[in-house]
Amino acid sequence: MTDAATTRTNLLGLTPAELEAFVVGLGEKPYRARQLLVWMYKRWVGDFEAMTDLGKGLRAKLAEVAEVRPPEIVSEHASGDGTRKWLLRAGRSDGREQAIEAVFIPEVGRGTLCISSQVGCALDCAFCSTGAQGFNRNLETAEIVGQVWLANQRLGSGPGGERAVTNVVLMGMGEPLANYKNVVPALQLLLDDRAFDLSRRRVTLSTSGLVPQIYRLAEDTNVALAVSLHAPNDALRNELVPINRRHPIAELLASCWHYLEAQNGRSVTFEYVMLDGVNDRPEHARELAGLLAGRDAKVNLIPFNPFPGNRFRRSAPAAIEAFRDYLNSRGVTATVRRTRGDDIDAACGQLAGRVHDRTIVRLGQKRFGVEVEA
Repeated sequence: MTDAATTRTNLLGLTPAELEAFVVGLGEKPYRARQLLVWMYKRWVGDFEAMTDLGKGLRAKLAEVAEVRPPEIVSEHASGDGTRKWLLRAGRSDGREQAIEAVFIPEVGRGTLCISSQVGCALDCAFCSTGAQGFNRNLETAEIVGQVWLANQRLGSGPGGERAVTNVVLMGMGEPLANYKNVVPALQLLLDDRAFDLSRRRVTLSTSGLVPQIYRLAEDTNVALAVSLHAPNDALRNELVPINRRHPIAELLASCWHYLEAQNGRSVTFEYVMLDGVNDRPEHARELAGLLAGRDAKVNLIPFNPFPGNRFRRSAPAAIEAFRDYLNSRGVTATVRRTRGDDIDAACGQLAGRVHDRTIVRLGQKRFGVEVEA
């Protein structure tokens, strides 16, 4: 990725093969790329002068034509439960700052980073703060993986040298599969043992249900799949998740089972936000169990996290527990997600960033000459 303003190539976002070609293009030996990869992804160093096993001549060349540039931090907030949220600059539009959000959730034995794939989102799900902000643009590959790089650098490593970020979920701002051309290379970098070196079971892509891209994803990469379902029938899902009008539940589930078969996956996780009196009734639990019983599926029940201007309320704890227990009794594994970071608006569905110049667009429409993928 080359910044038009600086003409420097951002080495974040280049695959190992692309980085090797870049280094060879500078008149250097291919092994120099391997040295760069170690500095960038094993030590989280972005200053070429600090890369002491590179010759002075190469360091000078790199300083002139390249950079390691993660997103710039606008603000950083820490929750009382240890969750940390970064507001990250994502360029400007009409002189106004655009920003995305990334959230780190520490747990015993692992640290999960929730990252964004777009500035805003075009899907306009009824209960999501990000969708209410509208859509501005897709993030570049370097901006996506740069969130992970930045978090590892900021958080440091553990006493045994272990990385702070052990799991990455694309559940932040945006619909990842609507930014397919940048997200898939980012996934490949997260999995590559020469780069972030994460297990495929530790990288999760969450989608609202772009069915053609799920089929493509099964051919192009191998990560854990999570699907934002949120309703057990088309009538209700059409209201809550508008993309369902294009790809109804039966079509969506068929693509999920294909993904599992193609990738030899263990299960698909279905996310289900619990909305009081909307989708949390016993009949909804029965319908959902009917869809998923006997399948390699897990259900993650998410207590709704309110935000200003939204009409929904969180389901009562008793209703959530009864919903979970019914699914489990029918052989569908169901768990309740623990709410984290809600005191800093970092909980699921609350990420909003700053999205200016944000005309709501639908999938398949063109805006500024760029088509939002369908």
